[in-house]
Amino acid sequence: MSRRRATAASETDATAADSGEVDATGATATAADATGATATDRPSVERRFAVVDRVCYALFARHASDRRHDADRKRYRGSALDTGFETYLSRAYGLSWIVAAVAFLPALVLATGAAPAVAAAVEARFGAALLSAGSTTVPAPTPESVGPLRTDRAALVVAVAVALLAKRATVAAAGLHLRWVVATRRTDIERTLPGAVRYLELLAAGSDDPRSMLRKAADGDAYGATATSLRKALNAARLAGSLDEGLRRVARDTPSRELLAPFLLKFRKHAATGDEALSEFLATERRMLAHRQDRARKRARRFLELLTELFVAVLVLPALVVIGATALSVVIPELLPPVATPVGVVPTRAVVLYGAVAFLVAFGLAAAVAVGTLRPPSQRASYDVPASPRAILATAGRNPAGTAVVCAPPAAALAGWLALAGYTLVNVVLLGYAAFAVPVGLVAARRRRIDDAKDRELADFVHAVSGHVAQGRPLPDAVDAVAREVELGVLDDDVADLAFALRSTTATGGTDSGADESEGPVHVRAAAIERFVDRVGTPLAAGTLGLVTGALNAGSDADAVFETLRIEVGRLYSEQRALRSSMQPYIAVGWAAAVLVAAVVAVVNTQVVDAARLAEIAAASEAVTEPEAVHPELERFRLYVVTQATMLASGWFAGTAARGRYAALLHSGTLVACCYVVFTVGGLV
Repeated sequence: MSRRRATAASETDATAADSGEVDATGATATAADATGATATDRPSVERRFAVVDRVCYALFARHASDRRHDADRKRYRGSALDTGFETYLSRAYGLSWIVAAVAFLPALVLATGAAPAVAAAVEARFGAALLSAGSTTVPAPTPESVGPLRTDRAALVVAVAVALLAKRATVAAAGLHLRWVVATRRTDIERTLPGAVRYLELLAAGSDDPRSMLRKAADGDAYGATATSLRKALNAARLAGSLDEGLRRVARDTPSRELLAPFLLKFRKHAATGDEALSEFLATERRMLAHRQDRARKRARRFLELLTELFVAVLVLPALVVIGATALSVVIPELLPPVATPVGVVPTRAVVLYGAVAFLVAFGLAAAVAVGTLRPPSQRASYDVPASPRAILATAGRNPAGTAVVCAPPAAALAGWLALAGYTLVNVVLLGYAAFAVPVGLVAARRRRIDDAKDRELADFVHAVSGHVAQGRPLPDAVDAVAREVELGVLDDDVADLAFALRSTTATGGTDSGADESEGPVHVRAAAIERFVDRVGTPLAAGTLGLVTGALNAGSDADAVFETLRIEVGRLYSEQRALRSSMQPYIAVGWAAAVLVAAVVAVVNTQVVDAARLAEIAAASEAVTEPEAVHPELERFRLYVVTQATMLASGWFAGTAARGRYAALLHSGTLVACCYVVFTVGGLV
């Protein structure tokens, strides 16, 4: 037992050294400590559940050496989890026994209740045959027994089997979770590696050594899983005493075998050759990754074209199926008999309706997620909810996240009032959703217009500053000249504040009122640029100007930095405009599909679903018909429900293609509201 505990302690220490930070004294800190929280401020999961972990480790750690977990161990090396593999697997086995115990009792109750009926059914079907055959080897089933077992024992066997299956499924789910974590991390590395390489290329122009370059790239918040891998390499290098060894270990274990692993090995080789060779390698790698990204975007566009064709074809089918079911129930009622369900006998048309609505909602969400993944992360806007209620109210007009918090209570109140007023549950939900989605979407659209203007002016600002720096002017003078001479619209105030901060830094010899006296002028200048990036607040600013601070701290040439920055901003801004232009047809497709389905349903409601029209169809049909089985008002409402589900799916697809999830709220809420107004005013429901 003591040996296992010592192994668990050493495993935890190794995990902390592998996934956490190592300070100057060689002590290790967990990932939570690296973000600024101490062990007393925010206890880790291992500390809060230390007793449970020790018990699980003592009971189940032996399973980590089983051959069936070899694949899980290999995946774990690339997962970057903050727990050891044996601890993770012990938790999975402990959870599996809990799940087995939870599943055993309901299974036993159900099996006990069903066993007599099953035994009776078996007896009725096979008992007579066994007796007539004179079988003496196999006992004939009776209502009190199933073969050689009594019903209570048979129920116990079934419950134990269900519990064991639940236990095995839980352990398998832990392995699937590792696979999912590795796949997610691989995708994140492929997404963030190009930006990290561009940053390293800028740092290579300065005086930093390779270890310092990797440390600055690892500290960047924008580089996600790539930064995590670099931190692991640095920590391994600190423990092994060699950067080469740290890079080699991470290259061996990383899930990105095609991108990050070869990059780290080549970086290790060129870093030993010299600064010039390293700079040439990083420039070549940046061009290669840019070319790879361009090919990936082309593949994504082809995939989007196929997805759009599938979306239009599938979106129309549910409404046609419901219409066909309504017609068949009139002409040939025997084809659609009622369906017996646990809640009673339900008409087949209702089952078709519920299935169509569920399918449309699920398909719309899946299509929106698929379209959203095709948008580059640098062009996905995200907003944080302010910390205080006062800040939420103050920013509700320009922050969609705050607007969602403010609009949720009124939307819920409106839904409650509609329910009390006698509206159907469907309309209560739909109108409440529209009352929430449209204001949030409008604020997001307004914010996106402002951000687009900022990005447009940011490109002009960087171009102008780059020109002044290329003429030999210091950065503070260049920014000051641009602030005075260039009209930058929505960025005028932010640029003026940046120019003032840089002038103050120069005038005070490297410090200002908001900076530490111990900081040099380069660090204070970088801090001023970081504050400017925060005030602009767009993904383009964070992904471009954020490169400047570390490069200036590294001593890179300002002319080279801003020339690279000018090219990068121009390229990213052009990609933004190209993406918006390429997404316009898909927005139109989403709206066109919604209008098409609404028009078809409107025609069916007015021309087909009518008592007199149904009687004519019945009279003209030679089959056995029952037109009285169809209620026109009910059928119109069912078609209306399917149409509203189509509006949701189309709005989610079109909005996500346009701008993202907030635009999806605006498009879907607008379509739902328009559909309600048209069908209600037109008397179609």
